[in-house]
Amino acid sequence: MCIRDRFNVKGSIVALVTPMDSDGEINWQGLKDLIEWHIGSNTAGLVMVGTTGESATIDVVEHVQIIERSVGIAEGRIKIIAGTGANSTKEAVYLTNSAKSAGADAALLVTPYYNKPTQEGLYSHYMLVADEVDLPQILYNVPSRTGCDLMNDTVLKLAPHENIAGLKDATGDLNRLKDLVIELDKEELNSFLLYSGDDPTSTEFILNGGNGTISVTANIVPKIIADICQLALMGNSEESLKLDSELRELNKILFIESNPIPIKWMLNRIGRITEGIRLPLTELSPDFHEKAENILKELNLLN
Repeated sequence: MCIRDRFNVKGSIVALVTPMDSDGEINWQGLKDLIEWHIGSNTAGLVMVGTTGESATIDVVEHVQIIERSVGIAEGRIKIIAGTGANSTKEAVYLTNSAKSAGADAALLVTPYYNKPTQEGLYSHYMLVADEVDLPQILYNVPSRTGCDLMNDTVLKLAPHENIAGLKDATGDLNRLKDLVIELDKEELNSFLLYSGDDPTSTEFILNGGNGTISVTANIVPKIIADICQLALMGNSEESLKLDSELRELNKILFIESNPIPIKWMLNRIGRITEGIRLPLTELSPDFHEKAENILKELNLLN
């Protein structure tokens, strides 16, 4: 069995927030409580220290601690995927090796941000990490935040590597997904996993050949997202799209300011986490509080 075959998670994966106190320190009890909640909500996996987990403002020591503690809390009851992407290839190798040592089930590696590598640079970056670390690795493309775009042709060049398990596509472009599904089928690479990273289009993504979602929205409605994913994976478009439509306003407000600002505010508002986010991110603007509260009430998350 090749390395990536050890990881075959389908359905709802939560891009988990990192709970913090008001001074910005990590709230370890809050992290444990969130993991237990998601285990009880049929969540298939958790991404730790990704974009939603504030990886950009968490130092390397904390980064590794979060992964280690999450694996310990999970005790094999839920898959733990470590965010290990970096704009330095050397750092990405270090973090991915650390995730392997900590016992993570897989790693999620965002494209190198800010330095804007070419497609050849992206290919070489991911190949080096995959060659160096025997851990299932998921490519992560979110050009709206990174300033570079991992194109389908580059994904197809990377997909045969035994340590590269899949792709998180946060472009929201379903045509890219459809083209990729066709090309992967031609190359007999159907085991290569395709995850949506765009909550508003994630149900359509699965219905068009995707394997699941790595979701921000599932932080606050984990059971609903898990149900939508299972319905979509079974090909039940009517029921999955009906449930999805009920989350339309929630999906909108969760990105009204930079993620994870809105999701952390809403989780705090319903009592799931303490109030804390690290600068330069700040609390959700008061202009959006009333609207956010009304959405929570409509979903019966707030009395």
